[in-house]
Amino acid sequence: MLEVGAKAPDFTLPDTDGTPVSLTDFAGKTVVLYFYPRDNTPGCTRQACAFAGVFEEFKQIGAVVIGISKDSAASHKKFAERHSLPFILLSDPGLSAIQAYGVWQEKKLYGKASMGVVRSTFVIDKNGVIEKVMPKVKPDINAAEVLAYLNRTE
Repeated sequence: MLEVGAKAPDFTLPDTDGTPVSLTDFAGKTVVLYFYPRDNTPGCTRQACAFAGVFEEFKQIGAVVIGISKDSAASHKKFAERHSLPFILLSDPGLSAIQAYGVWQEKKLYGKASMGVVRSTFVIDKNGVIEKVMPKVKPDINAAEVLAYLNRTE
């Protein structure tokens, strides 16, 4: 997993409409980049809804929120519409950004090992440098933790 002080790897991935979005599109802005395992699962839904619930506060401080999973753009579109998600969701089925950020890791569930996305959040500063890494975040409190961090540093 990437560390604080590292240059955030750029990526270009499709959004819910299939439009390519790059990290460099947000140069000069603080970016909250969160990786999650899968659309419409209980934890991922709670996490997305928590970000949606405080989205206006992120906007007020000039932060951009982007969620990435390996789900398709069509899946993201349904997920965003179903839960009224106001932020950007990007599709990474080829795992390019997921692997670049080091969040594709071995996970164990009921003693069985498999590879998957470890729910993680990165705060990227206006210069494209990672200023905060939050590995293995809890879905219910992640958005509030990020907001508290950003409000403390502004």
